[in-house]
This record gives sequence, C-alpha cells and structure tokens, in this order.
Amino acid sequence: MPHPAASPAPHVRRHVGCRIALAVALALSAAPALAAQTDFYNTSRGRPLRIEDAVPVEYRAVELNLAPVRLDVMSQDTRFWSLHPEATIGFLPRTQLQLALPLAYVDAPGTSARGVAGLDVSVLRALNMETSIPALAVAGDISFPVGPLGGTATYGTVKGIVTRTLPWARFHGNAEFTAGPSTSSADPTTSAANDGRDLSRWLAGLAVDKTFVFHSLLVTAESFAEQPINSGASVAWSAGAGLRYQLDPRWTMDAGLGRRFTGDNRAWYVTLGSAYSLGLR
Repeated sequence: MPHPAASPAPHVRRHVGCRIALAVALALSAAPALAAQTDFYNTSRGRPLRIEDAVPVEYRAVELNLAPVRLDVMSQDTRFWSLHPEATIGFLPRTQLQLALPLAYVDAPGTSARGVAGLDVSVLRALNMETSIPALAVAGDISFPVGPLGGTATYGTVKGIVTRTLPWARFHGNAEFTAGPSTSSADPTTSAANDGRDLSRWLAGLAVDKTFVFHSLLVTAESFAEQPINSGASVAWSAGAGLRYQLDPRWTMDAGLGRRFTGDNRAWYVTLGSAYSLGLR
C-alpha cells in the first residue's frame, strides 16, 4: 500500500504562509492608491504653482477647478485676492480646451475694487508622448477684457512646455510671450485695481516635482522670471513650493506658497485649490 505524500516541514509552511500574507497585505494596501493615479501628477497653471507640465487632460475627460484661490500680500497693507474657477475638456486626443472666468478683490489703503477680471480661453496641444525624448506641448491663450477688473484690452499668449521624467523626479520648463498693449502704471495697487488679470510680457521658468505614488502625493518646487505687462516695470524673479494630494480617483486638493524676490511688487502669495474630474461618453 503506497505511503501518503509527506507534509511540508513546519518551518516551510510558516515561510510560505508569511509570503502569502505579505503579498495579500501589499495588494490590499496598494489597491486604493493605484486606483487614484489619474490626476494628482498632472500639474497645470495655478495648481498649485505657475509652471505646468506638458500633459493635457485625457481625451473626453472634464476637469472642473472648483475654487482655486490665490492671495497676494503686497506692500503698504495691500491684499489681492483672486478666485479662478475654470473647466478643462479633453476634446481631442492629446488636446485640451480650457475656459476660465477669474474673479478678483483688491484691498488697499484708501481704495478697493472687486468683480470679474477677464475671460480666458486657452488650448493646449501635446506634440508627442514622452519616450527617449522629452514630452513637448504648445499652448495658446486669449484673455478678453470682461468685467470691472478685466481692463480694456485683449491679450494673446503663446507658450512652449517641455517635461522630462527621470527615475527620481520630473522636470518642467515653460516659456511664454504675451502680445498686447502695455498698461500705463507700474504701481501694483493701481494696476491691480484697473486690471486684475495675471499678465506678463514674457515668462520663463523651471519646476521639479516628486511623486509618491503609493500615497497619491506630489511635491513640487519652481523658480521663474517674468517681465510685467506694466510699462517701465522691472523683471521679477519668483520661487515657490507646493503639494498636490488625490483624495479619490476623481478629487484632488492642492496648496502652494511662494515669494517674489525682485521687481516692483515683492509679494508673498498663497494658493489653495481643488479639482473634480469626470468623463464624457
């Protein structure tokens, strides 16, 4: 009569059991995070910083930036608040359309102003997917003089964007130029009260970010120089840092802090925002 197969030794059973338990624990802990890797790494202007990456929203996706708030703490007890609600639509493959209606409030000694600060329409087109060469994108923006803080002129902006991903970080470069008339005053209070739009004649900057995928977290820092649209204003250099966190596959939060170190308006600024993503059929 044949003998039954010998049972594995106790230490072998314990070793196999530990490996299975570890694999199950990793799978359970990674599942919520992996499901949320849809949007937290896709940085855009103001969420949370100025420099953005070359990746548009997905085709047929809609991203609603519900309440991105920015506070600029200027000199002479001046505060400039802005609310920048916008909608971004992936209406073609690798192409997004963005509509924004910024609101602004200027609180300065002896004066205050509030209201709509323009209407912005922009299109971003990714030229390629990142492979052995960096991801490249071009963008065009038109800012219309809508509302009491929207000024009196229309401005057009063209931008080039490059993104390079390395094993330990991503790097982004932005360069843009804006066509349109210069404003007449270099005083930040007067300029904000007359035209609340965030415009520069030119801007160039770099950003670096690090993603922690199993925590749905992105940490980023930037530095950029810009020539204000005001005539006679000097070049301003700014630097900032921020965080983005994905609460679930559709909802993200972000916050940033920065400082203008040179120029006529050496202000601290804080950003806080959230976005909700959905898809179209």
